[in-house]
Amino acid sequence: MTTTFQEISVQTLAEKMAIAKELDQDLQLIDVREPQEIEICSIDGFKVLSLSKFEEWSPTITQDFDPTMPTYVLCHHGMRSAQMCQWLQQNGFTNPINIMGGIDAYSLSVDRSVPRY
Repeated sequence: MTTTFQEISVQTLAEKMAIAKELDQDLQLIDVREPQEIEICSIDGFKVLSLSKFEEWSPTITQDFDPTMPTYVLCHHGMRSAQMCQWLQQNGFTNPINIMGGIDAYSLSVDRSVPRY
């Protein structure tokens, strides 16, 4: 069985975040990077679910997040977030969305104040 999920650009993410802020709405945002990466840079609003801590957060993910809502997933370049999107989809999430290029692309194209590494 092939799983497919939506992918968006960092520019589209920034637009969606701006609209959500304007409307005082929350987006379901997950950052799968590791703690040492988060210390370097992060984007406000993302909940950190480091892949190395999978055993800690996976049992309660469907309680902590709504599986029916769009779920935007971020990593450094987009590979780990794609893996997470696939896992989310296999575990009942109906709309996981991979952020292509990750936080590195976000830093280059959306907000240059976000440090690169």
